[in-house]
Amino acid sequence: MRRSWGVFLLWLLALVFALASGRDLAFNLLYFVTGVIGVALFWAWANQRGLSLKRQTRVHRAQVGKYFEETLELVNRSRWPKLWVEVHDDSDLPGHHVSRVVNSLGWRAASRWQVRTLCRRRGRFTLGPILLTSGDPLGLFRFAREMRETVSLVVTPAVVDIPQFSPPTGYLPGGEAVHRRTPYVTASVSGVRDYEPGDSFNRIHWPSSARTGRLISKEFELDPLADVWVFLDMYGDAHAEAPWAEEDTDQPLPWLTRRAEKIELPPSTVEYGVTIAASLVNHFLQADREVGFLSHAESREVVQPDRGERQLSRLLEILAVIQPLGRLSIAQVLASDGATLARHTTLIVITPSTDERWVTVLRGLRARGVHGVAVFLAGRTFGPAPDWAPLLSDLQASGLPAYVVNYGDDLSTALSQLASGTGRSLGMRR
Repeated sequence: MRRSWGVFLLWLLALVFALASGRDLAFNLLYFVTGVIGVALFWAWANQRGLSLKRQTRVHRAQVGKYFEETLELVNRSRWPKLWVEVHDDSDLPGHHVSRVVNSLGWRAASRWQVRTLCRRRGRFTLGPILLTSGDPLGLFRFAREMRETVSLVVTPAVVDIPQFSPPTGYLPGGEAVHRRTPYVTASVSGVRDYEPGDSFNRIHWPSSARTGRLISKEFELDPLADVWVFLDMYGDAHAEAPWAEEDTDQPLPWLTRRAEKIELPPSTVEYGVTIAASLVNHFLQADREVGFLSHAESREVVQPDRGERQLSRLLEILAVIQPLGRLSIAQVLASDGATLARHTTLIVITPSTDERWVTVLRGLRARGVHGVAVFLAGRTFGPAPDWAPLLSDLQASGLPAYVVNYGDDLSTALSQLASGTGRSLGMRR
């Protein structure tokens, strides 16, 4: 912009000089400056014409620790070659470097490049818009055109493999299977029999009916009350974190891998808690268990227990964007929502709270037949936080199975070993 004003002042001076002197040389200089300005202005304007940009993404969902791939193609559809075009991307995905300068884009030519970004943070991100900037060879004028099309990308939290998450026998199963016939339709099919008058339409097993030539009905068993509920503490005052300098470094040959060798989480109990919740949900759904989720964040997030990939996708999308904006402590959440849980339910509480009241509530739920398991995030290892030794002693005295996670722990190992002994033997880092 400053250079454009300088050119305009130069032209104005040439005009004043020509009118004041009246000499042919002065007018020739004015004509020359005017011609250069006109050609440069037209060239810069023409460089913006006939350009189109396509961004292609195979998926609109990625995961922390995996690479997200995007292909961009800049096409020149005009008859004028483009000396240079600057592509500036306004995506908010950390580390996603799409911006570049495309040189010598000929007539009907295209420039295509691919960007591969390691997803380090969960959340919902916007890819775009893109600003195309070009100008004349002398750099006198620059024109910009915004491509307003955007693409939404959801980055779900990382999921780690948990070899075993097994409290003492009798806790995790949550209930005993009832192997007896039931007139109700459940998810547990025990066998088939001949159709009897009064059987509902949805009890008919059509493949067996087609094979035998007569109506065959399904027999069901009562489902065990083995639901698993995950309660994630999103009370803001309970969490701890420390500053984190995110390094933008890639592997030497990232094109040969689909995910990072090691997932580095920021020193935040929020991020550790979300990753643990996602990993536990995946662990139990892979075991064909019915899993429910509840958390009080900015709003109350609750998903009723269900099985399958659809449930996993639903919960991961919630965990991708959840933030510690809750106004209820985990003790209050357990007191209000824990009272609605059925007997023999397994309740997993993920929290960094050192308030011993939630242990008292969890102990009361156990008296009602709800088997509680605590996953405690040692807040003092993440940042400034109260002492958590009394809470662990209370958990141990109450006989509640607990897992302790410190900052920097390998989650696969930490979630496979029950905490035992005193606070000192639990690996406290002060």
